[in-house]
Amino acid sequence: MPGNPRRIVTSRLIAALTAALVVALPSRPAAHDIPRDVTVQAFLKPEQQRLRLLVRVPLGAMRDVDVPTRGGGYLDLTRVNAALRDAAMLWIGDAVELYEGAARLGAPRVVAARVSLPSDRSFSSYEEALANVTGERLPDDVELAWNQGLLDVLFEYPIQSEGSRFSIRPGLGRLGERVLTVLRFLPPGGAVRAFEFSGDPGLVRLDPRWHQAALHFVEVGFFHILDGTDHLLFLFCLVIPLRRFRTLVAVVTSFTVAHSITLLASAYNIAPDVLWFPPLIETLIAMSIMYMAIENVVGAGLQRRWLIAFGFGLVHGFGFSFALRQTLQFAGSHLLTSLVSFNVGVELGQLVVLVLLIPMLEVLFRFVIAERAGTIILSALAAHTGWHWMVERADRLRQFRFEWPSLNLALLASAMRWVVLILIVAGAIRLLSAVLRPARREGAGAEE
Repeated sequence: MPGNPRRIVTSRLIAALTAALVVALPSRPAAHDIPRDVTVQAFLKPEQQRLRLLVRVPLGAMRDVDVPTRGGGYLDLTRVNAALRDAAMLWIGDAVELYEGAARLGAPRVVAARVSLPSDRSFSSYEEALANVTGERLPDDVELAWNQGLLDVLFEYPIQSEGSRFSIRPGLGRLGERVLTVLRFLPPGGAVRAFEFSGDPGLVRLDPRWHQAALHFVEVGFFHILDGTDHLLFLFCLVIPLRRFRTLVAVVTSFTVAHSITLLASAYNIAPDVLWFPPLIETLIAMSIMYMAIENVVGAGLQRRWLIAFGFGLVHGFGFSFALRQTLQFAGSHLLTSLVSFNVGVELGQLVVLVLLIPMLEVLFRFVIAERAGTIILSALAAHTGWHWMVERADRLRQFRFEWPSLNLALLASAMRWVVLILIVAGAIRLLSAVLRPARREGAGAEE
């Protein structure tokens, strides 16, 4: 029996419209068209009434740009200049936001743009990069595939004064799946400030005021402690048997003082600058969790726990420094202020955790499970986690080869710095012992 003619016509019409719509829609670029790793090099230099931005980007990251080519897929260097300028504005000029004080600068002017060979090393310094961008372009007979060349661009922004404070929001994360930007800021009469960040870091203050740096690093420290599961687990093990305020103050204070000492020491290059040191510290942090958990199970010595917390705090301080190492580039000239602010943020984060954790433990031990049984179970779980972390990190540590340093003046200077650090640690222990004596007595009374 033949089908309904009206129904057949309707079905065919829908199919035709669907096909037309698919054809008409713009095709989405394939995933392989997006570069996996892109490195951007840039210089930023204020000069009188202009701000110069020199940028080098791989041409392969310039998608959806009609670049003139000739036979074999090579760049047509005689006709490529206009396309380069369009690509520079589309992918860089429109994405980068620059600020003079609080005011955003207007659209830049493309002063020069050129293609460079992948072997070109002119961006090792500002002077060489500037000479390369404004110099002679590549000869027309150079055979260079469009996705293998480098795009070098010089932008200029009008500014009020070269002495202003500048900020940048790079916005270059869309160039690839993983984008690394290496930026060097050249303030007038000052040292070069190097920045290195991944993706889109948000607003970067190139010369922050002290309070801007302080607020930034308080925030960094606060969220770092909340994201640091190993530090939080150690704090958890400390708190399980200690919920009296004065006793807890003594332990947390000693932990804070200790990690502050090693954090500062690491920032001022006292820590060993060797590949095996970070995995060693990470392994020791895992061991600290195991120790505190086991001590809780067998019976915590509350009177001396502040001293144990101090010792492990020295280790955790080096752990904090590894996370802070890349972030210190945003401190400007306020290194000490930023370090202190980071510590303040860490302590605020610890305080938030304690405010939430202590009441939860009190409720758990009062209404759900007996305190001794709950302490054993929770500590055993923490020890189990610490054990697995220790094994994994120890495996990474074994991959590094330890070599005894050669005896020279550098080793002597490093040894002297460590002697100073040891003296500071000894002085801190003596001072804490005197200050925290009342709390220790209370802890001893509670233990009895």
